[in-house]
Amino acid sequence: MRRQTLLSALIAPLFMIAACGGSDTPAETSAEAAYTPTPITHINEDFSPEDDPIADLAEAMELAQAEGKYILMDVGGEWCSWCHLIDAYIETNQPTHEAFACAFVVLKVNYSDENENEEFLSAYPERQGYPHFFVLDAQGELVASQGTGELEEGRGYNEEAMVSFANQYCESA
Repeated sequence: MRRQTLLSALIAPLFMIAACGGSDTPAETSAEAAYTPTPITHINEDFSPEDDPIADLAEAMELAQAEGKYILMDVGGEWCSWCHLIDAYIETNQPTHEAFACAFVVLKVNYSDENENEEFLSAYPERQGYPHFFVLDAQGELVASQGTGELEEGRGYNEEAMVSFANQYCESA
C-alpha cells in the first residue's frame, strides 16, 4: 500500500505537467493570430538617387485619388539612421501602421550628396532635419509640413503622436 501511494505521488505531477501542455511560450490570442496588417501603398520602397520625384509624384497622385487618400512625401536618404528608424516603426507598430495605411500613399524623395533633388524640393518649405514629412492632397497641393522630431520619443517614436498625426488625414481623406 505504501509503495502504491509513493508511486501515485510520483506519477500524479507528471500527468499534471502533461495536461498543462508544458509550453514555455504564451498562447497567441485569437486577435493576434488573426491580425493581418493593412498594406501601406508605397510608390517606392527606398530613397534612391535615381528615382524621378516628378514622375513618382504623378503616380502617387493617381493612387491617392483612386484610394481617397493623402500623399505622404517622406524626404530623407539611405544615409539617414532616423529615416530607417521611422520606417521600421511605421511597419512594426500596429496602431501606427494602421493609421498610416488609412491616411496615406507614401512617396519617398531622396535627399543625399548624390542627388539633393534641389529643383523638385525647392517648391516646398525648408526642412530642418531628416526625415521630413510633407502632406499633399490627392491633387499634389501642399497641406502640411511636419518635422518628425516632434514625433520622436527617446531613440524612437511616440505611438500617440504618430497615430494622432496620421489620423487627422485618415478621417478627412
